[in-house]
Amino acid sequence: MQVGLLAPQGWKGDYDGWPPADAWARTVELARQAEALGFESLWVFDHFHTVPEPTDEITFESFSVLAALAMVTTRVRLGHMVVCTGFRNPALTAKLSSTIDVISGGRFELGIGAGWKKDEWIAYGYGFPPLAERLDALGDHLAIISEMFGAGRSTYEGEYAYVRGAINVPQGLQEPHIPIIVGGNGRQRTAGYAIRYADELNFVFIEPADIAERMRDVRERCEAEGRDPATMRFSLYERDELMRDAGQARVDRLATMRELGLDRLVAFPTRWSPTLEAQATFAEDCRAAGISLEPAREPVGA
Repeated sequence: MQVGLLAPQGWKGDYDGWPPADAWARTVELARQAEALGFESLWVFDHFHTVPEPTDEITFESFSVLAALAMVTTRVRLGHMVVCTGFRNPALTAKLSSTIDVISGGRFELGIGAGWKKDEWIAYGYGFPPLAERLDALGDHLAIISEMFGAGRSTYEGEYAYVRGAINVPQGLQEPHIPIIVGGNGRQRTAGYAIRYADELNFVFIEPADIAERMRDVRERCEAEGRDPATMRFSLYERDELMRDAGQARVDRLATMRELGLDRLVAFPTRWSPTLEAQATFAEDCRAAGISLEPAREPVGA
């Protein structure tokens, strides 16, 4: 099991009261250390307002953060946990993703979902469609993004989005395409979108027994729909509270997740203490849990 980290960007109060320049400098420092410690990937949230309540505090924009982190790291994978697809035209999301993949030397992965945080949707002028509509839109968006990650001009006519002869050059460096991760716990539609469009299904805050059952179910559905189950990866964004404190309880939880057969665990151990010490201690607990922290695979063209 590989382990990735959320990079602090302020969304969960991690930079409350910090001057913006100091906060950004710390994010860069932690990103460099995460790579040096052997973590496989770095992730950011795609949000505009703090959680649980919107406050007048720092929340750095996600694509900007990833483009910048691509320039101060060389090996870690980079991506979102996850893009709120409703915030951008899907063709723009594909274009942004492809450009960051080139900037990073082929290290970008597109995590994407339907979105949920009503206050920022309303505040930024997106409205807030019902969940069924947001999921319908996600399907159209995934179809367009998949088209635009492929060769040639893209045309797709959907109820919620379309492209007509859209050109996406460059398309990124990775072959056969930039990896797509569908994020969410929905058993039917979310998992179905992952089976149809994605390389990975990312669960959020669910328990080990549930994870094992869901992985079995998705693999069975892959087989029934003619997809090789071995081509589907599974990841989990683990509860922040369970990754907060160093010690045996955290080591045991990490070991439990490792034994499940997840491909990747994503954690945010610096949420309450964005320090080099907190991140280094988390690395020690990962190793104590039997997780090998090694540099990520070489960038494309290295």
